[in-house]
Amino acid sequence: MNEDRALALAGVFQGCALAHQLATRGQCDDNAFEHSIASIFRIDADDAPSVFGGIAGVRLGLQILTRQFEGEIQDPEVMRMVVTVVRLERTFSGRGQLTSHMLEGIEQTRRQSEHFGCTHATVISRLADLYATTLSTLRPRVMVSGSPMLLQQQNVVERIRALLLAAVRAAVLWRQTGGRQWHWLVHRRKYAMLARGLLTGSTLENG
Repeated sequence: MNEDRALALAGVFQGCALAHQLATRGQCDDNAFEHSIASIFRIDADDAPSVFGGIAGVRLGLQILTRQFEGEIQDPEVMRMVVTVVRLERTFSGRGQLTSHMLEGIEQTRRQSEHFGCTHATVISRLADLYATTLSTLRPRVMVSGSPMLLQQQNVVERIRALLLAAVRAAVLWRQTGGRQWHWLVHRRKYAMLARGLLTGSTLENG
């Protein structure tokens, strides 16, 4: 168990929590949203913090992970989504052709993001389409519960799909750092302690 694994898992929590916020409220934390989307394009990052643009980029995810694992606030919908995303990533990682298609699509969209910015509607739409044509074709599917009215709005749906893609990207990092689903079931409090330490260090670094 290490801090990289905790960061990666926090990235999964952050993507899922933001998607849940959009589905239920129609809006989400803009700063966390930008960091999660940007992480999709950092395929060859030097280390785990760099994937999120630094520890502060996944601060929301660390906070949610801590609350979930320490039992202060239990959100079964977010936890269900996290478990499903990790399982989905395992299925996806075994599909070489689909993985290649995904990487190609991310590279093409990255060039758009350099021109427009990673949260531009054009970029989000492309990422949403990439999610729909790859990960949405696999099982298990990530089911997002929320307001039926919001879930009928194209811009909301596209942002949710882009965030789920970011969550899967974090799940890839989780697996690459040695993470397994049973780890957090057995070591929940240890992950919460790691997350708290990372949050404290990030706060000190940012004054």
